[in-house]
Amino acid sequence: MNIVQLYQDFGLFIAPENHKHYREGWVNVTCPFCSGNPGYHLGWHEEDEYFVCWRCGGHHINETFSRLLNININEVHSILKKYNKFIITEKKDVKIKLQPFKLPSGTQDNLEISHRKYLLKRNFDPDEIQRIWKIKATTTYGKLDDIDYKHRIIIPIYWNDEVVTFQGRDITDKHPMKYLACPENREIKNIKTILYGNQNKWTDLGICVEGVTDVWRFGESSCGIFGIKFKSQQVRVLAKTFKRVAVVFDDDSQAKIQAKKLVSELLFRGVDAFSVTINGDPGGMEQDEADNFVRNLQTFKIK
Repeated sequence: MNIVQLYQDFGLFIAPENHKHYREGWVNVTCPFCSGNPGYHLGWHEEDEYFVCWRCGGHHINETFSRLLNININEVHSILKKYNKFIITEKKDVKIKLQPFKLPSGTQDNLEISHRKYLLKRNFDPDEIQRIWKIKATTTYGKLDDIDYKHRIIIPIYWNDEVVTFQGRDITDKHPMKYLACPENREIKNIKTILYGNQNKWTDLGICVEGVTDVWRFGESSCGIFGIKFKSQQVRVLAKTFKRVAVVFDDDSQAKIQAKKLVSELLFRGVDAFSVTINGDPGGMEQDEADNFVRNLQTFKIK
């Protein structure tokens, strides 16, 4: 489908190639579902033809086009026919050819100076993070299934004491994708069906945060859901694991909305859940501040 022409005809601005949200193979525009920072978060995958927002997740094709183009959802079909050699329908489930799990080629156990500088810049102790979270590194080369993972901290994700998937965090702060996940067909468990953290250290109170660096900051009593968009499987795991859950997301408006939704889901399942608002994000806290915050949560009571 000629998505670029469609957007141009309807006056939508597209992320240019030099923009931080530009990614080859995707056409990005402002997401109509997000509030707060508009950005160019909504991507259309040109080959497979589906929508993903880097902030709030995947969206139904017809509903998304209806919002983007400001047309009735019943008009979407006829509009898209003009820009497509075939009629778009919702993607059917596709059988994924599974491959063995492995880390990217070029992954090494030792952190280089560049990785250590990145962690120090974010007020993390590189030795402690590596010891506790078993992080690894790529330098000028890192490859898996034609995906480029170079210049990243490789974060193994454990579940039931087994590495089941991974994330790679860009250390240059220049790549449009800060985090790159393991290809889905190589995951032992899908990243959005589990939580990040040390299961062996969890107690009755779980501190639920967005990402891996937030977990590093709050320590082993916390768990991450890999973004603000959560799946029902993750809610079930939270409800099964913890008696109380403090949801601590970033302070932007979209994150606050998702935090409220997660609290509601957990309350419905009988979990003593509540959200706590902070300034900025947990990963950006000073360590002493984060440690005090965690201690205070141990005695926090819902009014």
